Amino acid sequence: MRFAALDEDWTVWNETDEKVILAYRPDVFDSHDFPAPCLPTIYLTRGKRTRRPGAMRAGESWYVTLYLEPEVDRDADQYDDRDSAVEGAVDLANRFAAGELDYRSLYQIPREEYLTELDDRTGRA
Repeated sequence: MRFAALDEDWTVWNETDEKVILAYRPDVFDSHDFPAPCLPTIYLTRGKRTRRPGAMRAGESWYVTLYLEPEVDRDADQYDDRDSAVEGAVDLANRFAAGELDYRSLYQIPREEYLTELDDRTGRA
């Protein structure tokens, strides 16, 4: 299984030949306590995603991008093939779940309640 080493807090939300979406704790970030767009996600895509929803630029490279919200993301990591990108996505997800990523630095105007919940869930509190 390609995602066997994925931290249990992450879920493979969707998987196709060209894209994989990983979701972090959808049981917590469920749109009741937090807005649905705040669900942390990792997109693994063939071709780089654009700002237009659903659109991607064609290309041979694979990209792994962490989104905290639609307009708040970490710069994408680029890989030559899907297997390397899957390994990169799993590593990124596991570092996130372990509290090893500084996701607060991605915000210009932070949502304190949301970030406090992420801190609690990832052991950073």
